[in-house]
Amino acid sequence: MSRFVLASASPARLATLRDAGVEPRVVVSGVDESQVTDTDPAMLAARLAELKARAVLDRVQPEDTSWVLGCDSVLELDGRLLGKPGGAAEAVSRWRDMRGRSGVLHTGHCLIDVATGRQVLRPVDTVVHFADVTDEEIDAYVATGEPLHVAGAFTVDGLGGAFVRGLEGDPHNVVGLSLPALREMFAELGVRWTDLWTR
Repeated sequence: MSRFVLASASPARLATLRDAGVEPRVVVSGVDESQVTDTDPAMLAARLAELKARAVLDRVQPEDTSWVLGCDSVLELDGRLLGKPGGAAEAVSRWRDMRGRSGVLHTGHCLIDVATGRQVLRPVDTVVHFADVTDEEIDAYVATGEPLHVAGAFTVDGLGGAFVRGLEGDPHNVVGLSLPALREMFAELGVRWTDLWTR
């Protein structure tokens, strides 16, 4: 059993960790995100990540868990904070706003050492440059359902990858978890990243 717990239901975050050689246990937080009201996007993402990690921390046993990681992402466009769209119409409207422009994807990371209670909180930002897609492409993409389940209504590791023309910063962060940041966070807790590898 893995002693590293991922407090997220995101299949993309789990796949990112697995591809990097780390096999966490998944415990979904189920928290009410509306209770966090920070207006600074980076801090909002970090506080939501902390909320998720803390909720899961209360449910794990110290004898079988060493670390808990919570993550959350929001897209900032023109100072507006965009999480998951509320439905297809909102996703279409967002894409019409985003196309041909750039936004900042903020992902908050909160890593907690269960034994000591030490916590490392880190927001990571990546600039996303969106392609100038047509209305027909937007409608087709939203009809797949993919953008309805992700912050900012886009992915780079799925069907939406063709609609993102470039990134500035860590590409993993856009998937929902920055591997370089996480390696540094574990180092702050005295843990070598390579010791987490399961393959």
